[in-house]
Amino acid sequence: QVQLVESGGGLAQPGGSLRLSCAASGNILTINTMGWYRQAPGMQRELVTRITRGGSTLYADSVKGRFTISRDKNTVFLQMNSLKPEDTAVYYCNSATWSDMDYWGKGTLVTVSS
Repeated sequence: QVQLVESGGGLAQPGGSLRLSCAASGNILTINTMGWYRQAPGMQRELVTRITRGGSTLYADSVKGRFTISRDKNTVFLQMNSLKPEDTAVYYCNSATWSDMDYWGKGTLVTVSS
């Protein structure tokens, strides 16, 4: 079992920045990939970005050049710059194990509004 706890959500103005953190605990040696998904009201959950244990990253086109994922041991960070109103969503931390099991955090709300 892996437990994920997110922090860092909140309110930002358009063009502003926020930094999300996700700390993993439990059987962390089984984790390969960690990442962030988001779900806006009335929309499906979508991948934002992910990073493998080896450091390979993948970004959704909508956030390329604005968001940066990084990983330090069992914590993953999401630096979000140049925020737009359409970035408003609940952001979920995800971890995928070597055996393709997925674990999810409870989510943190990001609101981008003036």
